[in-house]
Parts: sequence; structure tokens; C-alpha cells
Amino acid sequence: MKKIIHVVGARPNFMKAAPVFFAIRDRGIFEQVLVHTGQHYDEKMSDIFFRQLGIPKPDINLEVGSASHAVMTANIMIQFEQVVLSEKPDLLLVYGDVNSTIACAMVAAKLGVKVAHVEAGLRSFDRAMPEELNRMLTDSISDIYFTTSRDADELLLKIGAAPEQIHFVGNGMIDTLVRLLPEAQKPEELDVLPGGYALVTLHRPSNVDDPDIFPKIWEKLVQLSKEIPVIFPVHPRSRQRMMEMGLVLDGVTLCEPLGYLEFLWLQQNAKLVLTDSGGVQEETTYMQVPCLTLRKNTERPVTVTEGTNILIGRDFNLLESSIRDILNDKAKPGRVPEKWDGDSGKRLAVILEELSVKEIF
Repeated sequence: MKKIIHVVGARPNFMKAAPVFFAIRDRGIFEQVLVHTGQHYDEKMSDIFFRQLGIPKPDINLEVGSASHAVMTANIMIQFEQVVLSEKPDLLLVYGDVNSTIACAMVAAKLGVKVAHVEAGLRSFDRAMPEELNRMLTDSISDIYFTTSRDADELLLKIGAAPEQIHFVGNGMIDTLVRLLPEAQKPEELDVLPGGYALVTLHRPSNVDDPDIFPKIWEKLVQLSKEIPVIFPVHPRSRQRMMEMGLVLDGVTLCEPLGYLEFLWLQQNAKLVLTDSGGVQEETTYMQVPCLTLRKNTERPVTVTEGTNILIGRDFNLLESSIRDILNDKAKPGRVPEKWDGDSGKRLAVILEELSVKEIF
């Protein structure tokens, strides 16, 4: 039986890997090894996700923890090389665009192990984003591409991928959402009513590290809180920057990072969501919740062209008018993109079985 290694390292990876892991397990076609690099080490952002998603305890945990991009990537590569040498996998499955993704893909490629990139072909075209570099480099050394949207297929063809390497399977993160949405639960610590609050997530350096931008965003959140409660589960880096910039609450409700089921409930029941997260753009599009993205670009354009997402950038006038439209029940309409139906993991597992039979890996 051939062996596949799955690599997860940060919160979004868990939701993407779970449906693939389950689908392969259910078909009984491969031996699976789950490796957690430990890139996210906070209990709220790692361990609780394994429990809520029903993913088994990782077979291997590298426990690299937090560090600079260079140090983290190097540490993952050093440790993961020993994993590959000892496990001797036939295929490596990497997910998304975090440091663990490119670090492990490079190790496998150099050791002659085939690499499959799940969520391949996404681009923001902003190389100032570390994730963009991770996406570009991972795609450049992968052998098999699993995509979430047609535009990703088109980009991969433009950069030289062969058509037979590309497989449009849909969005694995939506698989997890579909499976667990009935179990979504209201956070006990928050006194909010469905449709009666705005939800905020901010963590990207272009927002929270910029002393000119973050205070301006914060001012808009404070203004919004005078009309509707604003709930902000605070990422650790955002909390640190708030303290450094002296930003005060003034009506915005802060809470600790939430478990997956609690955060799903908040997204599903929000009047609107303000975010800089790629995953949140996708989830709100599926749930048809108005989403305002505080970024100049997005690697998930289908959430804008088809979904409920509006790309705000630095246009605070657009932010105000979009908020006003949503509060007046004039939100942008959207639809669920193709193959965002909860079955992408099953499609991916079938394709892997076919590729194995053909001796592609």
C-alpha cells in the first residue's frame, strides 16, 4: 500500500486537510501519516481544532513554534527531512500557503518525492505578502495541482503546468464547513443576537503593523460600534500591535481567538463581516454573509466576482458606503461558486487513486 504524508501547520490547513484525510481513510486506498509542524502553537489556534474537526492526533509533531519567516522555514525543513527519510512516502500533500507548505514541499521535491498542492493556483499578485511567495514557490515545484476555482486552473496553465497535472476538485474548506455547520455553537462568553452584530478579524501585517493604517481602521470600527455591536476575536499579533499603538476599546468587544465551531456560529449569524482573512472570504461567500475585505487584493477573486465579498482596499469612503448599504439591507448579492458543495475531498481521493493506478506517484 502506498504511503501519503499530509502536512498541516497553521489553523487554515486543518480545515482543508480534514476532508481529504477522511475521504482517503474511508476508501482504504493509502497508508496516511499526519505531520503537524507546530507552526501555530497557541491552544486556541491549534489543538482545539484537531478536537473539533475530529482529526486524529498527529502521528508526528515537529513543534517548531513561532519565529521569523526564515528561521521557521529553516527549522521545519531540517526536521521534516528526517521525517521523509524515515517514512519514505510516495506522495506529499501540502495545503494552502503557509510557511509549512513551502518548507515541506521543498524538502520532498529535493528528495525525489512527488508533491501535490491542495489549493493550488491562487494568486493575489502582491509579492509583499509572504503567503504569495509561498504560493508561487510551492506551485513551481509541485507535480499535482488540486484547485478550488476555474481561475486557478487558468493561471496554472499560464505558468506552464500541463493540463493533466491540474484537477479542479472544489474547496476543501467548504467541505469542513458543510460537515460541521449544524454543530456550530454560540460562544458562551459573548452576549449577541443573530443578525445583531458585526464580526471583525484582522491579522495581516499590511493592516495591523502599519501605524498609519491600523488606527484609521480602528476609528471606523469604533464608529460602527455606535450603530451595531462589533465583535473582534483578536489574533495575538493584532493584540500586540493594539497595545503598542495605544488603541483603546471605545465600544468594540474584544475576545480571545475562538474554536472553529464558535467562530462558525459568529460568521453565520453576523450582519456583516470585516476581515483580511482569505478563509473568511470563502466561508462568508458560502454562507451568503456580507463580507468587506480590508485588503487591496485577494487571492480568492471568485469570492468577489461570484460571492458576497467586496474588496475595500484603503478606500474608507467605500467602506462607509458599503457598511451603510448592509445596515440598510441592501447588501451585495452573491452565489455559491462551482463545486463548493462539500464533496471536494471525495473527488480528490478518487483522483489520487486513479493517479496511483497510472503510476503517476
